Amino acid sequence: MRILKEDTIGVFIDIQERLFPHMQDMDQLEQNLLTLAAGIKVLEIPIVITEQYTKGLGFTILPLKMAFSEYSVIEKTAFSCCDEPRFADTLKEIGKKSVILCGIETHVCVLQTAIDLIQAGYQPIVIEDCVSSRKLSDKITAIERMRQEGAIISSLESILFELTRFSGTETFKAISKLVK
Repeated sequence: MRILKEDTIGVFIDIQERLFPHMQDMDQLEQNLLTLAAGIKVLEIPIVITEQYTKGLGFTILPLKMAFSEYSVIEKTAFSCCDEPRFADTLKEIGKKSVILCGIETHVCVLQTAIDLIQAGYQPIVIEDCVSSRKLSDKITAIERMRQEGAIISSLESILFELTRFSGTETFKAISKLVK
């Protein structure tokens, strides 16, 4: 299945101040998330940012918030984004079927969201180098489970070039600069 930018939305799950410092390869993860955010912006793909229980986990990390001029933040207490009515309503309103997923933690909120998206008729695309957990084994297990459930597993560079489709364009030049 070809992933087209016209039918895609990006979802940044729970990349929050108090949880983020405990993730595997935190520095590389932050850089990858910022690159993905910049690429999504170049491609003019709508995004949603979720925050899990902000009272306990804080808000989205500042570098990521600064990467977007316009975005919708949906606070939730459920692990799956799909269990939050505002999230489900936002997806329906935007009307895209391919959902790029990134964020934390892979084995909890990302996993449950991916499974629920599949059940709701969406196609989740999990960006493997833009998700993390506190333990690498949890991430690996969750990625395999999502693959078995029917999620597409991709990488940062792969998804950005797939959504770009053609070389020789201004969009291609901008995406190429981001991934170098």
